Amino acid sequence: MKLTAITLALLASASYAYADQTPEECSALRDTVFDGGHVTSARVMSPEGLPQYCEVRATALPAISIEVRLPLSGWNGKFYQTGCGGFCGILGRADGGESWVNAMRPGLERGYATATSDSGHHALAVTEATWAQDNPNAERDWGWRSIGETNRIAQVMIDAFYGAPSSQAIFQGCSTGGRMAHVAAHRYPEMFDGIISGAPAMDYTGLVGTAMSWTLQANTAEDGSQILGPDEAAKIGAAVMQQCDGADGTEDGVIEDPRACEVDYSGLGLSNQQLDTLAKWREGPRNAAGEQLYPGGIPEGSEPFWWLWLTGNAEGAGKLVSGFAGGFTRHMAFADDPGTEYSPLSFDFETDPARMATAASVYNGDTPDLSAFRAAGGKMIVYHGWADSIVTPYKTVEWYDQAAELAGGETALNENVKLFMVPGLDHCGILPGPNGVNWSSLDPMTPLEAWMNEGTAPSSIMVE
Repeated sequence: MKLTAITLALLASASYAYADQTPEECSALRDTVFDGGHVTSARVMSPEGLPQYCEVRATALPAISIEVRLPLSGWNGKFYQTGCGGFCGILGRADGGESWVNAMRPGLERGYATATSDSGHHALAVTEATWAQDNPNAERDWGWRSIGETNRIAQVMIDAFYGAPSSQAIFQGCSTGGRMAHVAAHRYPEMFDGIISGAPAMDYTGLVGTAMSWTLQANTAEDGSQILGPDEAAKIGAAVMQQCDGADGTEDGVIEDPRACEVDYSGLGLSNQQLDTLAKWREGPRNAAGEQLYPGGIPEGSEPFWWLWLTGNAEGAGKLVSGFAGGFTRHMAFADDPGTEYSPLSFDFETDPARMATAASVYNGDTPDLSAFRAAGGKMIVYHGWADSIVTPYKTVEWYDQAAELAGGETALNENVKLFMVPGLDHCGILPGPNGVNWSSLDPMTPLEAWMNEGTAPSSIMVE
């Protein structure tokens, strides 16, 4: 949250000590009144390994559920907001696991007041999209409004609890949370002083509508059977590693940059149909004229993760691309939702990309113009795994190059925005890579804090 220069000077000059808050003061937040919503509960939480905090649940009308966590002691005077994954719909889901991605916990551990939301609807799974059927208001809330409303209500609670506004605000998110991070930079350029964006699904219509439908269609035979499965993925992955591992000069079990990788698949015993599917996966979606509809495709080195995202495994788990593409095209992508009878296997690459124009204006955050955010002094760290098979890293690289051009060059852009491409990293680091790299290998928060507070530009986000 941006404050006036006078307020910032006062906060900086006075070693501001925030008094400890009591459980009674937490309970009193139940009576907090604000426009466009209401508090539903306020209680003290004492989780193992975390500071004791006041958990406030609130609703921003019509249907955005928000959770705010306020440390009872040791508040650092700042605010930390997080995004959510997939189609969201499960309040605070990320804090149910160990990962810091999309979780409030990292902020709370450092003394921040924190908040997140369900993005405006309740769902039983992050691949469920029926909430959006014929519901443009819910789509608007998911697309962008929940970001601003979560911030607004969190600031009301912070002021009511501590008697002072937060002096600094950070947003952190990955995947859909990364999309939200980019939307925040564009729609709310003065709201966050620092932004962490991971594997950003910033062009949802192009990615989940066009590219994922392409991936599914390319891997479905005329009889409906799957062309590439987990066995083929293992063969392909082994060939990629054998032929490309040393392309960067070091054989370490990681593809440093898939763009430098050329693989001969002729000796793997793949059928012509399987080779055709693989070629389509690598190049990404095109129309009948051969025009690229979305940048790049599925990168070399991502094969160990295909079971979760693309092919499933022998036990029938994974293949989440089907759920995401299906839910999106049925209920979220088009002005007239076709509903449950529709299949992404029917997606028309000649006409359907244009039919998603309205959805693109509501959901997407892939514009490379960051001038307003940069003018406000914001700092942004973007990271993406080179081994991401569900949100292609090539889109992020393209966006960064375009952003640098608009900013007057990479040096100028790097005054406010830095991109880190991580070899061997799965989508948001969910699964460990061949070299063990996953979410726990990354720490973008420490360098972001140093960048904002000390002016030290980050050179790495890897845990030392």
